[in-house]
Amino acid sequence: MIRAALYARVSSEKQAEEGAIGSQVAALRDRATADGCFVDPEDVYLDEGVSGALLIRPALERLRDRAAAGAVDRIYIHSPDRLARKMAYQMLLLEEFGRSGLEVIFLNRPASATPEDELLMQVQGVIVEYERAKILERIRRGKLHRARGGEVSALGGAPYGYRYVRKADGIPARYEIVEGEAAVVQRVFRQYVLDRLTFYEISRRLGRDGIPTRLGHKKWDPGTLSQMVRNPAYMGLAAFGKTSRQRGENPGGSGRRQPSVAKRGKTSCARVAVEKWIRIPVPAIVSEELFESAQEQLRQNQRFADRNSKPGRHLLRGLVVCAECHYSCAARSPWSTKRGGDRRYYYR
Repeated sequence: MIRAALYARVSSEKQAEEGAIGSQVAALRDRATADGCFVDPEDVYLDEGVSGALLIRPALERLRDRAAAGAVDRIYIHSPDRLARKMAYQMLLLEEFGRSGLEVIFLNRPASATPEDELLMQVQGVIVEYERAKILERIRRGKLHRARGGEVSALGGAPYGYRYVRKADGIPARYEIVEGEAAVVQRVFRQYVLDRLTFYEISRRLGRDGIPTRLGHKKWDPGTLSQMVRNPAYMGLAAFGKTSRQRGENPGGSGRRQPSVAKRGKTSCARVAVEKWIRIPVPAIVSEELFESAQEQLRQNQRFADRNSKPGRHLLRGLVVCAECHYSCAARSPWSTKRGGDRRYYYR
């Protein structure tokens, strides 16, 4: 009896919710049964809502471990793009399965190991990768067009204080104010601007008063509150395009704990200049004057922060770099262990 495993994948969460992966599994099971294979229920591997551009996927990882252990003889997959959306990943996985002695069967292509068939699969992989890039580009251009037209649908989800209402019956998507959350937003702005409280103190008071976060957590993160007072949506102008994905190198001595040369070809998220943001009108929770006062307070706090208001203490901050790994060194100033000792300043 041939032991077979089934692998199926859908990319979006919507497809997973609609049960689109079920049709793949049914077709795979019918083919395995027709070939006289035995499929153990534990050998059905499903990646629901996982992109094929990723190599590390939960179900795929379990299948690879199972294959390496020699627990299955054959793998059924609907098509090569269900296995991976990148040709390099397809080749890597197929070679790995081949070394384990497994036979991989794709339902949409004949089972053959001729050079022509291998070439056809490689060409299909290139086309699939190209189609994925085109789809991403169309999505980006579509969002940009909707944002320039003032459509909230370009933003997707709504920040704390709002509810995102999807487009329905010809009515465009929109933000609706959640009264309870909006009151918390107003409180944060007032305490930060009028009472001059720190984000740490505001978060402590919110927790003390038993006000939960949107996810129901009892403790508020000061960083979350900092991002809240920076969000222009609360004054009625949501911003699209605040960040951009780019491939960049972090220069040595920049003050960040990053190598001067990227170890991997990853992209980074960089903030876009404010004047390039696309503004989309939404219901306002705080006044424009209160919001601008908060921005001025942020600038003043950054200017007079303790770490920035003591020149001469760390003269080489952001300049000392390790010669081996090219990571920037961070300044440290612990107290001396001797009784009555002073602080010692050094770099590590």
